[in-house]
Amino acid sequence: MSDSAASTPPFRLHPAAAWALVGAQFVFLLLLGFLPWGSLWQRGAGTLVLGLVLVALGVGIAIAAGAGLGRTLTPSPIPKADGVLVTTGVFGLVRHPIYSALLVLGLGLVVIGASVLHLIAWVALLSVLMAKARFEERMLADQYPDYAAYAARVGRLVPGLGRIRH
Repeated sequence: MSDSAASTPPFRLHPAAAWALVGAQFVFLLLLGFLPWGSLWQRGAGTLVLGLVLVALGVGIAIAAGAGLGRTLTPSPIPKADGVLVTTGVFGLVRHPIYSALLVLGLGLVVIGASVLHLIAWVALLSVLMAKARFEERMLADQYPDYAAYAARVGRLVPGLGRIRH
């Protein structure tokens, strides 16, 4: 049997599943923005400032990451066929800086919202983004020969955490 016959075909996420993950991510982000505020902790000026700083930091990271991706940017976890592997800028710190940015932004909304429902929505957002990252990484590894080395040295969502050892 030849090597090509024995090799596994590349993993491809069905486009409908990819867009369902994108939709779920936006639903949880919207929930974080519009759920009723709670009283898990005292909400005052300091809490509001902290929450807004986290939201602004998340937006800033997302803008930097989007600019770094350029024409390769897509909301879908399915990489563009004509894309390039970006490993510089914020991508030199984490492999999925836009997902990290959404989590930081969402955490800011949790701080402001101070409710159990906000915490649940943030954990659900984390779960969706982790699933997106794992599917995306399988496809990136198939598409880019250098991805394995990149994933071994750069964390998934937090610098240094979630590196993939091969």
